[in-house]
Amino acid sequence: QLQVVESGGGLVQAGDSLRLSCSFSARTISTYGLGWFRQAPGQAREFVGVISWNGAYTEYAEYVKGRFTVSKDNTKNTVYLQINSLKIEDTAVYYCAATTHNYPPTDAHEYGTWGQGTQVTVSL
Repeated sequence: QLQVVESGGGLVQAGDSLRLSCSFSARTISTYGLGWFRQAPGQAREFVGVISWNGAYTEYAEYVKGRFTVSKDNTKNTVYLQINSLKIEDTAVYYCAATTHNYPPTDAHEYGTWGQGTQVTVSL
């Protein structure tokens, strides 16, 4: 089974940029779709973006489109979430997740592997 570990979160100011990393380790020969989700206190976990195993396909939530970019480097076993022009409402715990579905879904329930999350806090 694939394992993922997030890193790169922290306290930043509105308007700044931040890059989150998700290190993955595959124990079997397979292909995986990778996704980023976030959850603010008292809120449900919401979709941010996904990327196919070969990196050819990406999809983003409407509320982050244009500011967030998902990319990956299979050589380094890492998927990234580049966040630009950070807003106060971006404050949340960000999670990396993996699915065995060939087409990466946007529904969190379709992902079976999750990291522990990394906190992103945006201040004025």
